[in-house]
Amino acid sequence: MAMFSEFPIPSHFQPDRVGAIWRVPYQQRAADAEAWSQKYQIPPAKEDKFRTCLLLVDVQNTFCIPGFGLYVGGENGKAAIEDNQRLCAFIYRNLANITTIVPTMDTHTAMQVFHAIFWVNDAGEHPEPLTVISWEDVRNGVWQVNPAVADSVADGDCNSLQKDAIHYVEQLTAAGKYPLTIWPYHSMLGGIGHALVPAVEEAVFFHNIARRSQTQFEMKGDNPRTENYSVFSPEVLQGYDGRAIAQKNTALLAQLLDYDAIVIAGEAKSHCVAWTVEDLLAEIQSRDASLTNKVYLLEDCTSPVVVPDVVDFTASANETFQRFADAGMHLVNSQEKMANWLVNS
Repeated sequence: MAMFSEFPIPSHFQPDRVGAIWRVPYQQRAADAEAWSQKYQIPPAKEDKFRTCLLLVDVQNTFCIPGFGLYVGGENGKAAIEDNQRLCAFIYRNLANITTIVPTMDTHTAMQVFHAIFWVNDAGEHPEPLTVISWEDVRNGVWQVNPAVADSVADGDCNSLQKDAIHYVEQLTAAGKYPLTIWPYHSMLGGIGHALVPAVEEAVFFHNIARRSQTQFEMKGDNPRTENYSVFSPEVLQGYDGRAIAQKNTALLAQLLDYDAIVIAGEAKSHCVAWTVEDLLAEIQSRDASLTNKVYLLEDCTSPVVVPDVVDFTASANETFQRFADAGMHLVNSQEKMANWLVNS
């Protein structure tokens, strides 16, 4: 088989179902994938001479299905659906070109620093979704840690938790990161919003069986004291007193950089994708800047956060991706043959 061979898209894939919730018929798809592998003589991933990892950032129902907590509709209201239609097709066409698929899973519980229940004002009210909480707000007591969450989050030590909160928003500002935003409850562990989009899950499962390559799920975001846009690092690593409150995912960073190519897609371009790539770039530049040449960003499989009449991150996301390209990463189109952009790089 020639390197970077492409295949037809299996007939079970229905693009018009990508924006819907349904059950993946695992047994049937496993049989289909086995038959597909035999028909097209697709070798197991362990035989790959050129090893490619597809990193899928938070391709979950909560971000990708209309009506869910943080649906990424983009400028046209259909962005995440269209992104995932192209992503599924990319996976099927490139079954033999993708060695490993690593989906990141934004994973939350209720009592976390970016959810409303964590905060109260003097009247005992919680902030509304999309409220931005600044360092000055916390320092001046406009918003305070809800004492009722301290038992669950800090062994009852509300004073320590409040100090951590002040330190947290201060560090976000100092590092030039997005300010603390109160997000709607989303990606709740155990809920349907946490799951992969069914059509993407089906494509990933099909790859798993056809290539005999275990899908590697990476959980992130379950730390109550910090946001975790990037799969590689929480927003803040230390509390007010210097103790560690979170850790970097150094094992995944090392693993990815061992591949010949890293292809990245997912949601949202302005947040979790951007922060993930930012951390990857920082790691690369600390090791060997030429390693940026092995990173490929599927620009047509990711979209920014856009809330009509509230906020639009399109311009900032595009500027960030251009900066990644200027650093040596590749902005590519999923509908082009992998052979073309890998050769041209």
